Amino acid sequence: MRKIEASELIINPDGSVFHLHLKPGEIANNIILVGDPGRVKLISSFFDHIELERSNREFVSCTGQLNGQRISAVATGIGTDNIDIVLNELDALVNIDFTTRTVKETLTSLNFVRIGTSGSLQEDLPVDTWLLSEKTIGFDGLINFYANRNSVVDLEFENNFKKALNWNPLLTSPYVINASEPLTQKLSGSKTTKGVTISAPGFYGPQGRVLRLPLADADINSKITEFRHGDDRITNYEMECSAIYGLSALMGHQAATVCMIIANRLAGTASKDYKPVMKQLVKYVLDCLTN
Repeated sequence: MRKIEASELIINPDGSVFHLHLKPGEIANNIILVGDPGRVKLISSFFDHIELERSNREFVSCTGQLNGQRISAVATGIGTDNIDIVLNELDALVNIDFTTRTVKETLTSLNFVRIGTSGSLQEDLPVDTWLLSEKTIGFDGLINFYANRNSVVDLEFENNFKKALNWNPLLTSPYVINASEPLTQKLSGSKTTKGVTISAPGFYGPQGRVLRLPLADADINSKITEFRHGDDRITNYEMECSAIYGLSALMGHQAATVCMIIANRLAGTASKDYKPVMKQLVKYVLDCLTN
């Protein structure tokens, strides 16, 4: 059995994993992921009991009890590069024996639900909509670094998308991943709208925003809005979903994302005060996971 070297899985002197500063046994099987570290406090405010709180850099974690069930909230910070850290370390906490540095014979599947904010790419999706991402398109290229990526992606969707947009070969090749069906069913309801979400590797140019620097493709957002793959259309931009879905699919975990639309890029509108609506969304997701 392969031993994972200290340089590959760094364990802190107190036995915690390198970035998250969490130890085996300190996370629940249901984990809510948020980009904003401050949002962990909002989520834990609904808990009946808090077991532990941990913080290192932007990685803030809390595990507690709600409705008799254990649940964790983990802040990832912004970007798919951070997701690579967080999901690999959360997986290691349940699927690698830290004493022998070997992969366990029996693997644990975790449930990841990302709650975030997003920008709409369709005019009929107004601000304050709760967008449940059935599929995600990764502009970040993260999953392309891992073996067997073709076994978990929608290759037909990928190829049609690249052809329709005349994809620039200087850009990373996009990948398309489905959400977990069981989690999608749990989170579906009259309050959520389903769609296809792009995860961009930046907030400005990669999402078609222009400040001082012109874009390599000035028409990319209009082409994305007009694109169709069967009945699917692309609904929104955010910055983490694709890596969560991709890594989860490769490692055997379940993943879903619900984002609140705080800006409509086509209508030029933005939410006047999204925080109360975000609080409602957090409660909704918690209820779906624990009831």
